[in-house]
Amino acid sequence: MTRVAVIGAGPGGLYFAALARQLDPSREVVVFEREAREAESGFGVVFSDETLDGIARADPRVFAAIGAEFARWSDIDVRYAGTVRTSGGHGFAALDRNRLRAILQDRCAELAVDVRYRTPAPPVAELAAAYDLVVAADGIHSATRAALAEAFRPELDERRSRYIWLATDLPLEAFTFIVERFDFGTVQVHAYPYSADRSTFIVELAEEDWRRAGFEALATRELARGESDTASVARCAELLAPHLDGHRLIPSASRWIRFTTVRNARWHHRNVVLLGDAAHSAHFSIGSGTKLALEDALALAASLAEQADLERALEAYEAERRPVVESTQRAAQASLEWFETVGRRTGQGADQFAFNLLTRSRRVTHANLRERDRAFVDAVEAAVGGTPGVPPMFRPLKLGALELRNRVVVPPLATFTSPDALPSAFDRAQLTGLALGGAALVIAGLTAVTPAGRATDHCPGLWNDHQEAAWRELLTAVREVSDTPLGLQLTHAGRRGATAPPGPDGIGLPLPGGWPLLAPSPLPWADGYATPQAATSDQLAAVTADFAASAERAARSGFDVLELQFGHGHLLSSFLSPLTNRRTDRYGGPLAHRLRLPLEVLAAVRAAWPAGRPLLVRVSASDWAPGGTTEAEAVAICRALGEAGADAVDVSTGEVVAHQRPPYGRGYQTPFAELVRAATGLPTVAVGAISSHEDANSVLLAGRADLVAVGRAHLYDPLWTLHAAAEQGYRGPAAPWPRPWAAGSRKPPGPGADRVPPRLHLLREPAPPVHRRWHPTAPEE
Repeated sequence: MTRVAVIGAGPGGLYFAALARQLDPSREVVVFEREAREAESGFGVVFSDETLDGIARADPRVFAAIGAEFARWSDIDVRYAGTVRTSGGHGFAALDRNRLRAILQDRCAELAVDVRYRTPAPPVAELAAAYDLVVAADGIHSATRAALAEAFRPELDERRSRYIWLATDLPLEAFTFIVERFDFGTVQVHAYPYSADRSTFIVELAEEDWRRAGFEALATRELARGESDTASVARCAELLAPHLDGHRLIPSASRWIRFTTVRNARWHHRNVVLLGDAAHSAHFSIGSGTKLALEDALALAASLAEQADLERALEAYEAERRPVVESTQRAAQASLEWFETVGRRTGQGADQFAFNLLTRSRRVTHANLRERDRAFVDAVEAAVGGTPGVPPMFRPLKLGALELRNRVVVPPLATFTSPDALPSAFDRAQLTGLALGGAALVIAGLTAVTPAGRATDHCPGLWNDHQEAAWRELLTAVREVSDTPLGLQLTHAGRRGATAPPGPDGIGLPLPGGWPLLAPSPLPWADGYATPQAATSDQLAAVTADFAASAERAARSGFDVLELQFGHGHLLSSFLSPLTNRRTDRYGGPLAHRLRLPLEVLAAVRAAWPAGRPLLVRVSASDWAPGGTTEAEAVAICRALGEAGADAVDVSTGEVVAHQRPPYGRGYQTPFAELVRAATGLPTVAVGAISSHEDANSVLLAGRADLVAVGRAHLYDPLWTLHAAAEQGYRGPAAPWPRPWAAGSRKPPGPGADRVPPRLHLLREPAPPVHRRWHPTAPEE
């Protein structure tokens, strides 16, 4: 490969060109750039330590040049509700994007890269025919990606919030988040210093707030290329004057835009490869697109040097970078959505709000925030009524008349070991082990209220005396060794019934023969599954009576808590969702009608279930499919459930329709628990891919939920809660070890645990300061 064309002379394109020539000076590298060399765009860019380490190893000269001009600091300031909360120990380095570009321009000149300014790139087909490799670093609106859309298969997710990218001549001392409430809504700012006299200043508003603030009226004129929306800049300066301290806002082709997340099914096609924003983008609130582009450039140049041919090199580049980028995009998506919905958190106190903001992406957690700045986390814990040093997951909670010793719930974990519909020996073993594991509440699950309501032919039930006696005997046995409260989830599977136990993929196939299924409408779960009968009014009345009778049996059996399954596509769930309820009678149509049967069931159960014993309801707050339950409907459903007697809502999502597309990932369902909690005031249980004590503590201290349900992690380790206590050094009453196991309450030492390292430095280096501000006139610390 001797001839390389690069489209775009932004930092990513220039850095790749320099590295490609550096690794093989025989290559001819040509960069096409439509703008002039001296054209300036953008403001500051932020670097991570990982990226800087890569630059330092790959090109020490570039690293030395940019390192000499860095703004460095370690604090994050959160300005909210007239206060400032500061968290330290983070570590940032930023640089003027135009200075970075100039440094890379000089490096390319040193290496004899042919950079052709004021020269638009020829069509990609011509370049691909004339060069061995074409690197498209032509930005988020990549013409290359558009020309080869069938090959790259891009997905462009344009969001609704509006933002405008500005600078200010106020040199801030730290990364600064500003959240201000006005009569029209919320204005938020993402700002950070990048030179001795400049800071990046990004103003963002939700679409509705943007309109009410008058910005839509100011942005009616079509702006010329490179022109700024000066009226909007003036309005921003007016609104945010208290934070500018007399300084000005500085535009640079600044206008209101919506952020677009770019994803591509493939990043290369034949001898054309995408780099930086052309291949992917991540929201500015989590990091810099320039950072990702520089990392791409390094990986692509290295892959070309390491692989024997071009196809292998491009495959290696994509295989190396895609997991890194997708991980960043998951964090960026969580952060983006947090800021889009910031208004639902503006009722929190300043300390909790700051913690919530800092942990928004799920990358920063309670534990690593505490490691960085213990005093900050102690202050947050004290502000929400906790005891500093006691992990939030080990705070007690009163639910109904029941005192829970901590905030961990073991959700219903189906065993599919009951062919006779009775709780099995495995159910007994599992519940006993989990009850000994330290959680505040253990719930047995997938228990049907009628034979036709079983999800599989191996699920237990509670519709006759024999089953009631079996559950009572099981609870008696468990309580001989544990005082952990025990709960039961009742369900009618509806159209999701009559399947075989699911395999490793979690999918249960329809049973040959099966049994008659009931649903609001005659819609099968998926192709190949049985078509249910649309339930008659008499059948619905019978379902309500079945739930109430099972609730009475659960109370007599001795369960402390009852949960009703109104989610996951089971019968009551399918009445709630507009995707599965196509009825035109009093049980279908508008949400008030779709709520009718669930509320009738809840009222009947509430009357049958003893007062004071908590009654939970699990819902699917999103169907993850177009036309499904909206956030507003989820809130209305949960509010109605609370008014009808639910003590808490277990907020799950999905499994309502087979064509769902959930964004699986750590804590991906937690925002819905936060939404419901903020909008209704109901206690909520967060569930779904919460598997570490760091995530559990973060969810709880941020006020996103009152309880966390930890499912699969308890299958991996039934003593998960006790082990979490040991790992955090907690030995209080919220995590009591069973007396026979007390000797194992400390984490066993591993290999090398008894080794004490010798002193190898004459003078120890002092620990870095927790708080470091950007003071450009001060000598380097």
